[in-house]
Amino acid sequence: MAVTKTTQKNQDLARLLTAASCALIGSLSASVNAADNWDVDSAFLLYSESDGRVSAAEPVISATKNYDEETKLNIKLAADTLTGASPNGATPSDQVQTFTSPSGKGSYAATAGEQPLDDTFKDTRIALSSNWSAPIDRDWAYGVGGYLSKEHDYQSLGLNGNLSRYLNQKNTTLTLGVNLSSDSINPEGGVATGLVQVPLSSSDSEFTQRTDSENKSLVDAVFGVTQVINRKTIMQFNYALSTSSGYLTDAYKIISVIDDSAGSNYGGNYQSSGRNLYLYEKRPDSRLKQSLYWQTKYQFDNNDILDVSYRYMFDDWGVNSHTIDAKYRFRFDNQYLEPQLRWYTQSKADFYHRYLNSSDYSSAEFASADYRLGDLDTYTIGLKYGYQFADETEFYTRFSLYHQESSGDKGYGKLATQELYPGLDAAMLIVGYKF
Repeated sequence: MAVTKTTQKNQDLARLLTAASCALIGSLSASVNAADNWDVDSAFLLYSESDGRVSAAEPVISATKNYDEETKLNIKLAADTLTGASPNGATPSDQVQTFTSPSGKGSYAATAGEQPLDDTFKDTRIALSSNWSAPIDRDWAYGVGGYLSKEHDYQSLGLNGNLSRYLNQKNTTLTLGVNLSSDSINPEGGVATGLVQVPLSSSDSEFTQRTDSENKSLVDAVFGVTQVINRKTIMQFNYALSTSSGYLTDAYKIISVIDDSAGSNYGGNYQSSGRNLYLYEKRPDSRLKQSLYWQTKYQFDNNDILDVSYRYMFDDWGVNSHTIDAKYRFRFDNQYLEPQLRWYTQSKADFYHRYLNSSDYSSAEFASADYRLGDLDTYTIGLKYGYQFADETEFYTRFSLYHQESSGDKGYGKLATQELYPGLDAAMLIVGYKF
């Protein structure tokens, strides 16, 4: 029986799926054209990674009650299922490697030269959210909301609110938003001790001394300015601040210790207690992220729309990232085509290491081999098609291809012959209907 568990991969995918859902809802809001009615957007998303890695399926339904042009109640329900194999963080080797499963009740193996993948990855998430927005008077508006998501080993509860001030006959909008979240992590097998050797089974003392759960809290704040430049152009600037504290480590990720002493095993797995030494990763218990965001939409004379955005993010873990996203919507009567290009680049976290050396691993305070904390570039190309029927209902679909490249230290000795940074390809399909 497959072990269910949450990983950072799961959370990142959840964010991806949530972002896709938000995009659906964002397009939904534009279709509001009547007061005191319901607008419903239903969609289904499929996501699949190459080489038998993670796959996801998510149905989403969103309903918005329009009391007038500015007063709305939105309710959204989403459920996603994640299956497949996820990198556990260990390096490939010239020998077969065997790893203890997260629960400690089984094991899995990687053949010589193979990227170690934990094939017990499986989870189901249910998420419910609701938001209310309304004007205070002609110059002010507000919004409040909340959400709840639950998985086998992860729960999140959040509240959010925002306040908007209109200026210059509503050509300028200032917005301040705050989101508070409290999360509970219940890893399969308990909370592993960071930078401690992975035990052989659940009977080991490391397992029996574990706690069942940990918590983390997040506070996000964003200040934004939206400006209507002219009849065809609208521009937005945001500054966002995000602070998280508590248990920020991925309980399922490990890191290899490589033998750097001269000899026949130079660059091979370091042996401790008669077996390969793998350590559980450990990350700092706080993180402060800041970001700047700019977006511009321009409508051409033929009603085509160009949508371009840029985001710069930096944090106290040493990660810096740049994101450029561009979309162009071609309009053809009651149909449209919207190609998309997106590029993302990121520098590694200060404590990211593809592996640790046997001569100094014991002095590490924090360490993670999670490739999503390393140097990487991603590229996304997509195409969306939409058809609006005479009754203003709409069918739409989007297909996207994703490619990821990682880079870093190439290793030494035996390790230098291994592929330490394999690429990743993925495909995503969204099919939806609005009525």
